[in-house]
Amino acid sequence: MREFIEKIEFSQNVDDSVTLDLQQRVKSRLKARSDSGENIGIFMERGNVLEHGDLIRDKDGYVLEVIAAPETLSSIYVDDPLLLARACYHLGNRHVELQIKKTSIHYRHDHVLDDMIQSFGLDVTIESLPFQPEKGAYNSHTTSHSHSHEH
Repeated sequence: MREFIEKIEFSQNVDDSVTLDLQQRVKSRLKARSDSGENIGIFMERGNVLEHGDLIRDKDGYVLEVIAAPETLSSIYVDDPLLLARACYHLGNRHVELQIKKTSIHYRHDHVLDDMIQSFGLDVTIESLPFQPEKGAYNSHTTSHSHSHEH
C-alpha cells in the first residue's frame, strides 16, 4: 500500500488521482482507494485539509491529484447580491459550512435549512456537486456539526 505523506505545490507528472468527499479530505489519516483501484494510505499533518486539485506525494515520488467527490448539496442561485448576502448571514449564523460563489451558495443538503431559505423567497436546488466550502476564520472544516432533523 502506497503511503502519501506530503502535499506538494507542483509536479511535472501526476501518476493517478483519488476522489474524496469533504469528510474524507479533512482527515489527517485515511485509508482509501485511488481512482485506478490501488489501496492507499494518506497521512497528512493534522489540520491539513485536502482540497480539489491538491497534489500529494509518497516517499518514492509517486504523485496523486485530489479530486473533490460530488456530494448532495442544496444550492441557491440568485443575481441579487443583497439576497445572497442575507442567505449567507442566516446560514452562517447557524454555523453551516458554505461554498460561496459570485451568484450562488452551496451547503450540505438539509431540509430544515432549505425551508428557512425558501421562507426568504429563494429557490433551493438539490444537486450533486463537488463541495469545497470556505475555510473560515480558523482555516478548519468541521464535519461533526449537523442540522439535520429528519425523523
